[in-house]
Amino acid sequence: MIYRKSIDGKLEVSPLGFGAMRLPLNSDDQKDINEEKAIGMIRSAIDSGINYVDTAYDYHQQQSERLVNKALQDGYREKVLLADKLPMWHIKEKKDMERIFNEQLEKLGTDKIDLYMLHAMNAKYWQLVKDFDIMSWMEQKKKDGKIGQIGFSFHDSFNSFKMIVDEYDKWDFCQIQYNLMDEDYQAGKAGLKYAYERGINVVVMEPLRGGDIVKSIPDQVKEVYDTAENKRSYAGWALQWLWDQPEVWLVLSGMNTQEEVDEDVRLAADSEVNKFSEADAALIKKVQDQYRNMQFTRCTGCNYCKSCPEGINIPQQLKLLDEYSMYHNDAKVKFHMMFVKFEERAIHCTACGHCVELCPQQIDIPSHLKKYSEMYKNYGLPMEKPEVKK
Repeated sequence: MIYRKSIDGKLEVSPLGFGAMRLPLNSDDQKDINEEKAIGMIRSAIDSGINYVDTAYDYHQQQSERLVNKALQDGYREKVLLADKLPMWHIKEKKDMERIFNEQLEKLGTDKIDLYMLHAMNAKYWQLVKDFDIMSWMEQKKKDGKIGQIGFSFHDSFNSFKMIVDEYDKWDFCQIQYNLMDEDYQAGKAGLKYAYERGINVVVMEPLRGGDIVKSIPDQVKEVYDTAENKRSYAGWALQWLWDQPEVWLVLSGMNTQEEVDEDVRLAADSEVNKFSEADAALIKKVQDQYRNMQFTRCTGCNYCKSCPEGINIPQQLKLLDEYSMYHNDAKVKFHMMFVKFEERAIHCTACGHCVELCPQQIDIPSHLKKYSEMYKNYGLPMEKPEVKK
């Protein structure tokens, strides 16, 4: 395994980290982790040279940290850097930080968390951080030896990412969603480079887009991959595309089976920066173009249509339509559909045409919203606003 140094040279990490959020289960219950398999997978990865294990307070309904503790017994804790996160949505008052942190130490069976993050940061949570002076609390934990590195994981726009980076000058690392189909999503490539240039190590999550870009590959995309001079698995293409970039410090993978561990570890051991040939890079560009050609709506995400008279969140629902047309992941699309506010759903569309007038692409938005509503109904999701019990 070839390890990658942090920007300041103080840490060395394997190019692949083990993310403990998609561990094997005994049933549909996320708490019901198959401990024997999960522990075996984590230890197998460590034995193969992986030295970074990531967990979080709410993973597997608050059972992931306990499982990681068990996996890191018998001398394995000393072989890895352990990453965990402060769940921002649970912070209602200052004392919550201390309570949760102590609970995490107890669950993990450790007296130090090597890399500690503010979880799922966005503009709203950053204001909470400032209101509760959370960074001073984090710095004190680091001074006391309870935290090794201070960071944040992120889910918001690039502008919010830039604000968080700029308003605190002691970040050691950050964690962003980034993959070959999400170059411009959230922090994106711009955020990757912005952080790196400021001495902040970048950990990449969702490198395979939750499996979207390695499972159920459309025939049109397979045909592109089949033309490659250098043959790789779909995971091999997606992961090496990330490892090729010098700004990427580590790629975090939520492996679910021993077979996935074996393949990802093998790929990591053979990874390099700037390994792609010109032909490899050109092939990835063709793959990206082919996926985008499959977009149902052809929405560019300009958000001009957000001023819908009926209050419909049009960009959000057009994006879900494109998710389905590109990746055909019913379970994922259905899951995200459930989180669209009732008042903002496509079912309220009156086909007034206001959005079409605003759309630079002249997309027939009303017909797409009708298609979306049909999908929503076909998934068996409620069409009426649920009654609030008194």
